[in-house]
Amino acid sequence: MSADRSPAREGKSAVRFTRRDALRIGAAAMVAGPFLRTGRSFAAGPEQKARIASIGVGNKGWTDLLAVASAPGAEIVAICDIDSNFLGVAQEKFPQAQAFRDYRVLLDKMGNGIDGVLISTPDHMHGAIALAAMALGKHVYVQKPLAHNLAELRAMCNAAAEQGVITQMGTQIHGDESYRTAAKMLRDGAIGKVSEVHCWIGRGLPLPAKERPANRADKIPATVDWDLWQGVAPEEPYVEGFYHPFNWRMWRDYGGGVLGDMASHIFDPIFTGIDLKAPLTLRSGGPAHLRDTYATNTEVLYTFAGTPLTAGEVKFRWTNGTFKPDAAKAQLPDGVNLSASGSFTVGEKGVMVLPHWGMPTFYSNGKPMDLEIKSEGNVDHYHEWVAAIRGEGQTSTPFTFSGPLTEAVIAGTVAGAFPEETLAWDSAALKFDHDGANALVHRKYRDDWRPLGV
Repeated sequence: MSADRSPAREGKSAVRFTRRDALRIGAAAMVAGPFLRTGRSFAAGPEQKARIASIGVGNKGWTDLLAVASAPGAEIVAICDIDSNFLGVAQEKFPQAQAFRDYRVLLDKMGNGIDGVLISTPDHMHGAIALAAMALGKHVYVQKPLAHNLAELRAMCNAAAEQGVITQMGTQIHGDESYRTAAKMLRDGAIGKVSEVHCWIGRGLPLPAKERPANRADKIPATVDWDLWQGVAPEEPYVEGFYHPFNWRMWRDYGGGVLGDMASHIFDPIFTGIDLKAPLTLRSGGPAHLRDTYATNTEVLYTFAGTPLTAGEVKFRWTNGTFKPDAAKAQLPDGVNLSASGSFTVGEKGVMVLPHWGMPTFYSNGKPMDLEIKSEGNVDHYHEWVAAIRGEGQTSTPFTFSGPLTEAVIAGTVAGAFPEETLAWDSAALKFDHDGANALVHRKYRDDWRPLGV
């Protein structure tokens, strides 16, 4: 087994990969770009293995790694995690892969030996890692949501287009027959032109505290490189059980709250089915986020520009926690209830009700609609990405699709900071009509951690 033996590998952060280093590598990739693009968007080719580096191999990263590794033609050549416990498990499973603690060292040492990068870290590191990988011309699979803030998201979408790399956002349910069937039914006009959409999630997320504990700094486990875990985020003391490895999603520095966690899934079949893009306006029903954490109860009201599949602009409502969907608008028969999580879409002819992980049903004025529901079958979302790298087919959630969807998700988290204020969003200009909201389009970075292009 080959492994990186730098100080970073031993749980220390003595190896500093500075912005100057990143720009040097990025510049070299940009110079080579026109030559490399003469191939199939850097695709490995069907006769070659797709050499994959997996960054973040614990929890969801572990299942992502196994799924990608199972794809025909995939070869795991590098693994990376700031937690040596997770890294050790991955090393046992993939002893041929080189192991790293610091993704920057991985890209510096193995840039010429990898084709694609699988990114399954906490949200706040998605942008930095993906931008560094794409600067080297690497294909990327990035867990949802694509980014932690709108500026990084836009930079990622621009970089993907400029480099011509193959991209996929990690929403594996996109390939499930339920969401594929629902999207196809919407596209085929099963309920006519759409006027409004209601999305909800019926569960919360772990929230150890509503704010950071004052004057508390616990001993950092020997297995964890806390400096690398924080990455682009402001430097804070380690607190046992508060952040790593499970409870980071409700902290504003690291995650996106319930909306950021689940809306990429719930929005997916709607965006696919009626071709929605970035929102026009957003309004939060409150309560406001706290300084350190997201509100546990959320309502965001969106408007989206109309498409050929809608009856003008679309009203779109997200709820979680104590906010609930308006079941009366779902036109359900007596005795039929909405699922704990999901969506319903209102059209001219009736309503499509879609549970999260369940096939769609269709109703009109309290009665089932007489429709043939033909399953679209399942597609392996992970295998699709590997196949595309090898020149076989295309991905179904490339950044051209998942970028606007993620834009709606992140903009919704911004709106949550300003309850009862309607925010107009100018996607082309990357700007709200609200100074406070505009301050959240970007984030502050620690020294030497600003991502490329942001």
